[in-house]
Amino acid sequence: MQTDDMELKKLVYLYLINYAKTQPDLTLMAVNTFVKDSLDPSPLIRALAVRTMGCVRVDKITEYLCDPLDRCLKDSDPYVRKTSAVCVAKLYDISPELVEERGFIENLKDMISDANPMVVANSVAALSEIHAMSGKPVFDLTSQTIFKLLAALNECTEWGQVFILDSLVAYVPKDSKDAESVIERIIPRLQHANCAVVLSALKVILKFLRSVSDADFAGPMVKKLAAPLVTLLNTEPQVQYVALRNINIIIQKHKEILANNIKVFFCKYNDPIYVKMEKLEAMIKLASEENIDQLLLEFKEYSTEIDVDFVRKAVRAIGRCAVSISASAQKCINVLLDLIETRVNYVVQEAVIVIKDIFRKYPNKYESIISTLCENLDSLDEPEAKASMVWIIGEYADRIDNA
Repeated sequence: MQTDDMELKKLVYLYLINYAKTQPDLTLMAVNTFVKDSLDPSPLIRALAVRTMGCVRVDKITEYLCDPLDRCLKDSDPYVRKTSAVCVAKLYDISPELVEERGFIENLKDMISDANPMVVANSVAALSEIHAMSGKPVFDLTSQTIFKLLAALNECTEWGQVFILDSLVAYVPKDSKDAESVIERIIPRLQHANCAVVLSALKVILKFLRSVSDADFAGPMVKKLAAPLVTLLNTEPQVQYVALRNINIIIQKHKEILANNIKVFFCKYNDPIYVKMEKLEAMIKLASEENIDQLLLEFKEYSTEIDVDFVRKAVRAIGRCAVSISASAQKCINVLLDLIETRVNYVVQEAVIVIKDIFRKYPNKYESIISTLCENLDSLDEPEAKASMVWIIGEYADRIDNA
């Protein structure tokens, strides 16, 4: 451990981190070296010593960590300061009382005013983590703090930007102008190459738009959110899935953002099943009288796919559109009847289930199709499909021969 070789020192410290839990008493013998290295002229070694002491999850070491950590939080080198900020959160996980007693949380709050943007980002990340662990507010966001965070946002790394953006969500704007000012500073983040930055920026903008009273500002701003969301759907499947999960939440309240971009949700032949399912959910939410014809053609096509679960969801999607858009219910029923004609067992059963829901929404309106359903009675072998058919027969027994 007393070596001057940086690479060897890293390996030794890594070894200590991995074996500290199984040999806590032997780890104590390394404390003097940690303390000595925290005073080393090289900032890399100072940071390495503090990082390692924070990663060694041994209660007996925590009291020895406090003095070097206190010193490194005020270090002249920003690399040491940013490493120390993260170390405070790790120490809080082991001993919250010690962190509060030594005033490390106050130190982190002071570091938000640091000249180095990475120090600011790591301080915010540490405070957010401490807040999540403690469940009590440790970080009060004021307009002055927000100004400092937004200034650091332009210069820190992409993950630093994510930490800062996630912390901005907790800020409550004083008025509409304050909210507009923050949104305008964050809008450029929507062009970022990292999808995590884009999603965090979207979250902040949508939250702050609630406080904007000027319709002339909010309207065009909402339209600007469509392009970054569509861009996220042209990435690899794993990122697409995360983006789609977020999009499905966003369009529950702001359907207008993607109302004109329905085609980007059409499933490709090589999409993984988990992406197809989320795209289908998004299409159902965006369905309207204007695009229902397009969507029904898509859903009908999906109903001939090989994947049974996807086919079932596509058939259910037709039923959900019929229930939510009354003007297109007849079109949806016609498509369902076409699918029943295919005589594919699981398609027929799913169609019966959704037609039952349509009958419940529109009683005494489409009973002319009951005879078609009765013709397929023998093919029903799933409990839910049988239960749906029993309900239909019970409800319309007077209109069915030999009911």
